[in-house]
Amino acid sequence: MVQATRLFDCIPIQATHPKMDLLASKSNGIYKTYSTADVHQQIQELCTGLLAKGVSANDMTTEGRDKIGILSNSRPEWIITDLAVQQVGAILVPLYPNIASSEIVGIFNESQLKGCFVNTKDLYEQIKAIQPEVPSLQWIYCFDQHEGVPHWTALKTAASAVSIQQIKEISDKISTEDIATIIYTSGTTGKPKGVMLSHKNIVSNVLDVAPILEAIGLPEKRSLSFLPLNHIYEKMVSYVYLFNGFSIYYAENMDTIADNLKEAKPYIFVTVPRLLEKVYEKIMATGQQLKGIKRFLFFWALGLGTQFEPGTKKSWWYNVQLSVANKIIFNKWREALGGNVKAIVVGGAACQPRLVRIFSAAQVTIMEGYGLTETSPVIAVNEYPEVSRRVGTVGPILHTVQVKIADDGEILCKGNNVMVGYYKQPEATSEVLIDGWLATGDIGEIVEGRFLKITDRKKELFKTSGGKYVAPQPIENKFKESRFVEQIMIIGPGRKFVSALIVPSFPALKNWMKENGLDFIDNKQAIQEPKVLSMFHEIVEKYNPNFNHVEQVKKFALIPNEWSIEGGEMTPKLSMKRKFINTKYQNEIEQMYVD
Repeated sequence: MVQATRLFDCIPIQATHPKMDLLASKSNGIYKTYSTADVHQQIQELCTGLLAKGVSANDMTTEGRDKIGILSNSRPEWIITDLAVQQVGAILVPLYPNIASSEIVGIFNESQLKGCFVNTKDLYEQIKAIQPEVPSLQWIYCFDQHEGVPHWTALKTAASAVSIQQIKEISDKISTEDIATIIYTSGTTGKPKGVMLSHKNIVSNVLDVAPILEAIGLPEKRSLSFLPLNHIYEKMVSYVYLFNGFSIYYAENMDTIADNLKEAKPYIFVTVPRLLEKVYEKIMATGQQLKGIKRFLFFWALGLGTQFEPGTKKSWWYNVQLSVANKIIFNKWREALGGNVKAIVVGGAACQPRLVRIFSAAQVTIMEGYGLTETSPVIAVNEYPEVSRRVGTVGPILHTVQVKIADDGEILCKGNNVMVGYYKQPEATSEVLIDGWLATGDIGEIVEGRFLKITDRKKELFKTSGGKYVAPQPIENKFKESRFVEQIMIIGPGRKFVSALIVPSFPALKNWMKENGLDFIDNKQAIQEPKVLSMFHEIVEKYNPNFNHVEQVKKFALIPNEWSIEGGEMTPKLSMKRKFINTKYQNEIEQMYVD
């Protein structure tokens, strides 16, 4: 790989090995591809349009450079905009397209946004409505075409007076130390903070991760992108793709991923555990419908998968059985993922070890990793060769990243990937950055001398009223191994015992009720059914022995609705908002502690 110092250095590298499908997205029901030449021309046109619009860098300080916002799903226009904004000396401020208007106003004003790109007419109208509250915001363009809505092509075609030489003169002034983007953390609590990431920060991660993806030995470099690109995880990996000759196919939305996988037939993609859980739940729901020998073989193969342990020697008999399972059962799992997927890189939250084992046994290697927005993001990741994978860990630490464990167990990180700081928040920066070491807020340990293991979030550790510490994440992950547990949150800070809020997997529960002669009317009725409550009590009793007495769930409450972004219980990256859930279900929680 040719060395690079800035993210847009991928452009001349791509020009040496052009592709007919550098980027691709769905249009009128089919994938439309954009060649390397198409993409580069659009980047150049947008650069000239931005300069003609007055976007500039008065000086190369972070404050002196114009800020441009983007609120959009992942699509070719997103990456094209990112690369154009970088080259004209401005700074991209990406946001989730589904956050509240009040939060948008706060971020826009803090960053003094000059212009903004959105993907839909509805979002255009939402931003247009709050524009009077953001004095700095001069213009809004939309990627989708609608009558009466300024389309981004108008910006690109109004730029004939700007030359390529002018763009080059500006981009040549941009150094690896300059800020490439300000990414606002969604956060489970508190006000979002703008993480300032330089070109050096992100490029260092790109250079570290690229050999790890190369080692997979993909027969064809084609990926599917569906996580939000304003999430540094998807953005950084996208630049690994852009620097290393991959084609990037974009999913339409989260609901169409299953179809898009079959259409794009990627060899790799990245995801968060929640979406992997959803895939697994659909597979399990299919398995539950099987009868006779097909049902027996399905669960026989599943049992083999749960025994899979990367990096250990397997018996010849286990290998023979697994080979048979892959030919008659797991091949259908791979077909459901498009038929080509060799590896899925998982991050953003803790992944259930059971899922890592089963999918990896099915020849869809799960490479669980770990990092933060503040670390650009990867700190450690399990690699494709079995010798460099351990279930229950987040893999070996990247070669150029330093990690040490503080006296209280907190993971500290140092390296070129660590952020410059929080935008306009020096006090918040100084709280987490001390002598170059970033306090991650996660508790962990290093096992076998090189594998990083996360045991919990520092802020999520709690004490019971008896003074005993409890780490909720390991308990929650264990309980989610049950096909009947969709979501769970452990309760207990300052309480006399540990309890749990449980969202059942209602498709699985509905089948169970049918098999047991019970009528399923709706979710609320189902969770009040005595036999259902008894069944969940058995689940709790099954998993409790895995934990110390003080960590065991003594009582639980079943919740009738799945937690979601729309409901406010989940962040846009699908992490639980514990404080919000505690408040929303205060009555249910208090009822568990009445006696």
